[in-house]
Amino acid sequence: MYIMAKTIMISDDVYKKLKIMKEREDKSYSNVIINLMENKRSKTFTDLKKYFGVLKEDKEYDEILKETRKAWKKWTESYA
Repeated sequence: MYIMAKTIMISDDVYKKLKIMKEREDKSYSNVIINLMENKRSKTFTDLKKYFGVLKEDKEYDEILKETRKAWKKWTESYA
């Protein structure tokens, strides 16, 4: 398989960080960038959905939410 090289422009700071990661992980720049993209993808909204509703039945959370709503209402009445 023939791999075509591409030239991209990045800042010196980004290059230095990529170079450090490349040397530390003993990988190619392409592999370092792919790993960064995959790690970013794993922290997306869809992965956070498993935590939705965790505090739904929590009484302490309900009290904090109630107090927060009161404070927000008071603030909006005063400043908005």
